[in-house]
Amino acid sequence: MSGHRRLLVAVFEKQFILLKRYWLNTVLMLFGVYIMFAMVFFGGQTVGGNSVDSALDTIVIGFFLFLAASAAYFDVARSIMQEAQWGTLEQLYMSPFGIGRVLGVKTVFNIVVSTGLAIGLLGLMLVTTGRSLTVDVVTIVPLLVMTILPAVGIGYFIAGLSLLYKRIENVQQLLQFGFVGLIAAPGVVQGPILALLPLSFGSDLLMRAMTDGTRLWEFSPLELTALVASSVGYLVVGYVVFGRFVERTRERGIMGHY
Repeated sequence: MSGHRRLLVAVFEKQFILLKRYWLNTVLMLFGVYIMFAMVFFGGQTVGGNSVDSALDTIVIGFFLFLAASAAYFDVARSIMQEAQWGTLEQLYMSPFGIGRVLGVKTVFNIVVSTGLAIGLLGLMLVTTGRSLTVDVVTIVPLLVMTILPAVGIGYFIAGLSLLYKRIENVQQLLQFGFVGLIAAPGVVQGPILALLPLSFGSDLLMRAMTDGTRLWEFSPLELTALVASSVGYLVVGYVVFGRFVERTRERGIMGHY
């Protein structure tokens, strides 16, 4: 247990140092998302008028979820490429904990940071629009974490691909556009298929929680079970596939190549 505690402390300390050292990158990312939102909001008001106002709550929540999911996804996928560029990838693989466990601890940190950044941006968007949403932390945080877990699973899959094929930045960018469609899916897709789509079912529950004021315990047990099963399923599958990619990379002897 003490070893795992040291791993947790070491990884968190390293990630905090990186955030502090490259704080401008984080600020610019948040600024970029906010500018994108402001363009949609003010531009839509100019062109669409009342039609945009009627969908404003959905737009705010969608941007909120998009930021959290994208940050969690990119942090997982980017970690592998950074370690390869820094020349420390083989060291992680040969450590007593293994590369998978180290990435797992990084994932916990990334989820915490992503959730905090998204909630902070949500407050800024609400101030900008003058809207009010129900932000019950006891409800929103668990739903948000469960919703972005599939994005983490996809991040593991992409991390495995980058480990084997090295440079796949274009694939990463394309998948980010897919997140927009998945988050918006509850507006056009209903029924059991919604629970099978990553991000989509959690997006639907978050919409209801923040617009209708539905509390976590007011959702049906079936809905919560479906959300947890789908989210954990995507995470586990992504992690298992990542492990397979690691083994194939090791067998080819290209673990430290970039």
